[in-house]
Amino acid sequence: MTDLGGFHDHVARVDLSAGDVQYESVDDEDAKKYIGARGLGVKYVFDQGPDVDPLGPENLLAFMNGPLTGTQVTMSGRIAVCTKSPLTGTVTDSHHGGWSGARLKWAGFDGLLFEGHAEKPVYAYVEDGEVELRDASHLWGMGVHDTRDMIEDEVDNGSYGKNLSIMTIGPGGENQVRYACIMNEDDRASGRGGTGCVMGSKNLKAVVIKSTTKMQKPADPETFKQGHKQAMEVIRESEVTAPNEGGLSVYGTNVLMNVTEEMDGLPTRNGRYTSTASESRAAPDEPNIDSERVSGENVRENILVDEPTCHSCPVACKKEVEVNVMHKGEEMNVRMESFEYESAWALGPNSMNDDRDKVAVMIDRCNDIGLDTIEAGNMLAMAMEMTEEGKLEELDDGLEWGDADEMIEMLERIGNREDDLADLLAEGAERIADRRDAHENKLSVKGQTIPAYDPRCMKGMGIAFATSNRGACHLRGYTPSAEILGIPEKVDPVEWEGKGELTATFQDMHAISDSFDICKFNAFAEGIEEYVLQYNGMTGLDVSEEELMESGERVWNLERYYNNLAGFDGADDTLPNRFVEGADGAIPGQGGVEGSLVELDEMKEEYYEVRGWVDGVVTDEKLDELDIDVGPGTGVSAGDSAAPADD
Repeated sequence: MTDLGGFHDHVARVDLSAGDVQYESVDDEDAKKYIGARGLGVKYVFDQGPDVDPLGPENLLAFMNGPLTGTQVTMSGRIAVCTKSPLTGTVTDSHHGGWSGARLKWAGFDGLLFEGHAEKPVYAYVEDGEVELRDASHLWGMGVHDTRDMIEDEVDNGSYGKNLSIMTIGPGGENQVRYACIMNEDDRASGRGGTGCVMGSKNLKAVVIKSTTKMQKPADPETFKQGHKQAMEVIRESEVTAPNEGGLSVYGTNVLMNVTEEMDGLPTRNGRYTSTASESRAAPDEPNIDSERVSGENVRENILVDEPTCHSCPVACKKEVEVNVMHKGEEMNVRMESFEYESAWALGPNSMNDDRDKVAVMIDRCNDIGLDTIEAGNMLAMAMEMTEEGKLEELDDGLEWGDADEMIEMLERIGNREDDLADLLAEGAERIADRRDAHENKLSVKGQTIPAYDPRCMKGMGIAFATSNRGACHLRGYTPSAEILGIPEKVDPVEWEGKGELTATFQDMHAISDSFDICKFNAFAEGIEEYVLQYNGMTGLDVSEEELMESGERVWNLERYYNNLAGFDGADDTLPNRFVEGADGAIPGQGGVEGSLVELDEMKEEYYEVRGWVDGVVTDEKLDELDIDVGPGTGVSAGDSAAPADD
């Protein structure tokens, strides 16, 4: 058990097969070593074993909050969903904002652990420290929005947005689309890695939390007060996060669309080009697009209707929009949040589409079906390129570049696995490539596709994508903070040297914030000093900056260790060939990054040296150094040359 501040020392372990709920304490040593949320959730997943079938009953699905979740800490409305990914086969954690993380803490829980497989669909109802399984047969087959409304009507005195949070899957999760996500009541998504697919495999339709605001008190109020004051000051002073003034607050995440376009860092046409302008120059006789039409500035000027926020967040990056479009002869009115940068890119420029309003419809469609917008958009772009190359000829004629109406329809088809093409696209890039000899068409790392940053322009993103423990991801180590925004200091985005160390530092910092669980956007203003003060103030601990950074490193290495035991090593730390120097099919950057390719081998060598790994494998010495005392070890020593993970 633990008596640390910020914890209830209360976790529910739900056996869906037996319909049984047991309650347990949080191990005090684990709470101190792995912090909470992501770190503690990964530890629970590790204890279940790395050899489990991601879609089998033995795979654990953990909903975790951290010691700062639901407190006065700025941007502390996050929740982590941890499991083994059916998309990648790695450990994964996927977070969302809104109010469900805070509400789970206010309901008296540090986490919910689901295992097994329910005989019929159920949802978990959480209130006042207890969990009840309720029949969800009548909800199975419904979209996210109808499910949310139906459950709100069923819960006594439950009011969505006031005392009720709902995390649910749609048809995508029910039909085990490998990149299905979990949506909460505000259309915030635990999007990446297929957490919704795992939830569907367990016949778990939703997790419903009813609670009023019950913030925990800090164990050391004076230290907490000092940290909170400092955090608020730097957030207000930041050009990125300043409420109603900073770029993130005014335009949301989509403030980046014009920025990456101008620096030739926006992958376009399935990553062939480094911007829409470069694509237009290369193919002036073909239909061209302009990313500005789907930018944050364009959205704010034309379709913005509201700016909602998450628990304890003054930034309010969410941009709610309303559009009216004609879709195949039918007029559609859609009001949705949020028109995010990654979603707009994947369903926009990377798919050769700049129809702003139909991008909004597609995002809303993904939210209701329960699909990761990044993965879904990349699947459409991959299918378009394969259609162009004749690789999908017998599958419903494939999909043409930028056909927005067909893209809208295809998302629905994928969510329901309606036909052979949709069924193929539901499997994710790696499996498509294997089945259709399309490895040159995929933009994936470890099975998960890239987000909206071109590594030919931002070399830090190249090594971050390659070494991410959950597949290609910008949120594991957000080097554009330094490469674009100059936070904490500006670095040359196209220079590769030093990016291994930079990436490792960001990865460890983000492991800390994800384990608190607070929004990564605070890192555009806050640093390790503010983290330590608020963490010590809430928990009553007295850790130093170095000790907290070591905790982040420990979480990162635990994840990599899990993946090593699951069969991953340095050979899996790759990038799509079109980005890599010396690779077959490499496509050099254009425009402002003319001729640029990623020096992947050099960066991996630098990165592994910083990490103290051998060919992507955590050494037994590193495990000892970080006091990771679980599992059999990797059998790899710091003095070894490259060795397979299962030796």
